[in-house]
Amino acid sequence: DGVSESQFSQVLNKELDQIIEACKFLDEKWNPKFTVIVAQKTHHTEFFQPGSPDNVPPGTVIDNKVCHPRNYDFYMCAHAGMIGTTRPTHYHVLLDEIGFSPDDLQELVHSLSYVYQRSTTAISVVAPVCYAHLAAT
Repeated sequence: DGVSESQFSQVLNKELDQIIEACKFLDEKWNPKFTVIVAQKTHHTEFFQPGSPDNVPPGTVIDNKVCHPRNYDFYMCAHAGMIGTTRPTHYHVLLDEIGFSPDDLQELVHSLSYVYQRSTTAISVVAPVCYAHLAAT
């Protein structure tokens, strides 16, 4: 929770190494592939429908024009918000050893917005982030 862009290398170089160590501790032969994604909610980006006060529809993905020209990132508005209040989550894909296509990865992220047990609808950020936040507090 709360990873800034200046900390992306730390996530890959320290935290991912610790996860790999934990996997090796469980089974030295286990060599899983990882996809590392950082979800950021603290930004000043909002998206609107042209000529309408309504928010963009739930499930809207923005993965070009306003995204980084070289890094793999995208914005997603997974949930339905009240008029003018929906702020997308900015997802940064730091590592993809699995080899997801952009559409498949975005679909997975969208699906993970629906599995939070405290909500019957989509939430603004994927459920694993919410559970990690609960575990850390």
